[in-house]
Amino acid sequence: METVTVRRVIAAPIADVFEWCATSTHYTRSPFVLRARLARPGAGAPYGVGAVRLHTWLIGWFRERITACNAPCDFDYVVDRSFPPARHELGRMTFTEVAEGTLVVWTTVCQVPAPFGADAVRGPRKIGGGAAPYTPILSGCF
Repeated sequence: METVTVRRVIAAPIADVFEWCATSTHYTRSPFVLRARLARPGAGAPYGVGAVRLHTWLIGWFRERITACNAPCDFDYVVDRSFPPARHELGRMTFTEVAEGTLVVWTTVCQVPAPFGADAVRGPRKIGGGAAPYTPILSGCF
């Protein structure tokens, strides 16, 4: 299993950043995400617990389910299905107020079959300290 963590401070209030990140249709502002939509709303909020999000990225297709939501502090998700097939244990985004705005920490724990998956998950961390494709999504925030 690989753990990828991306950190970024976004100059905006925590509630706004949480809402932007929870609403995954915004992810299409990144060149890595071709399509994103809410397939099923969650309990208590469109992107609350039980929500199902569908994403088509350059690296594959993902069906995510929100498993925990504590707005505006954090939410967790799991990838139920994907192509190429991958094992996904955890996706988590946390939001913390800091002097400059909101610190976002995005962590995902997954295993993608080689050879495709190894480069997609490991390679970007080794090249520049960032973790593509996650960094461009947060860069498009606000």
